[in-house]
Amino acid sequence: MVPLGDCAAYVEFAQDLDLEVNALCQRLAAAVHARRLPWIRDVVPALGGIGLHFQPDHPETGGDALAAIARMIDECLKARLPDADENARVVEVPVCYDAEYAPDLDEISQKTNLSKEQVIGLHAAAEYRVLMIGFAPGHAYMGGLDKRLAVPRRASPRALVPSGSVAIANRQTVVYPYAISGGWSVIGRTPVAVFDAARESPSLFTTGDRVRFRRISREEFLRWP
Repeated sequence: MVPLGDCAAYVEFAQDLDLEVNALCQRLAAAVHARRLPWIRDVVPALGGIGLHFQPDHPETGGDALAAIARMIDECLKARLPDADENARVVEVPVCYDAEYAPDLDEISQKTNLSKEQVIGLHAAAEYRVLMIGFAPGHAYMGGLDKRLAVPRRASPRALVPSGSVAIANRQTVVYPYAISGGWSVIGRTPVAVFDAARESPSLFTTGDRVRFRRISREEFLRWP
């Protein structure tokens, strides 16, 4: 465990992505949430650990918030953690894979020795799990990409990736929540607003969600509300 300033700490279980460890972190985060401790302000599951934001001077910490966190984590791990799928949602995301929305599809096809239709089919056939929200609000990292599509990040990141762009890198896929910079290979775009600060729940995704991509035509994309 390492402190993150005076009011937060990060409890790490793995430095590299391990899907089993990630699932444990999500279950542990749910267990901490369930305790509704008044001195815990927020719990943020990450790829290989959880971030805990706390009130350092709360009387229940006994004057040592880090020690209180260590005890709480130990108690949660010794008790039964929630099941991984206990509260998981399934989110369907429509995606248009037409060339104008997929600037890197040709390159991915060449790198993987797969046809463009095979790349699209593999991407749309899988079920993904949201591993964490990070980099930017609403930016969900999703694991479960077919290993045949596992390509590294682009050598030269783009200064601006359009909102809704669906991209891949290594064994993950993402949907850019708004126009931001990015170095992943873009193979499609969704017309759905992935992040809207005016909504009651601004982000379309939350950690642990199961995500499926459904292929739509350009006409459907343009008609989307």
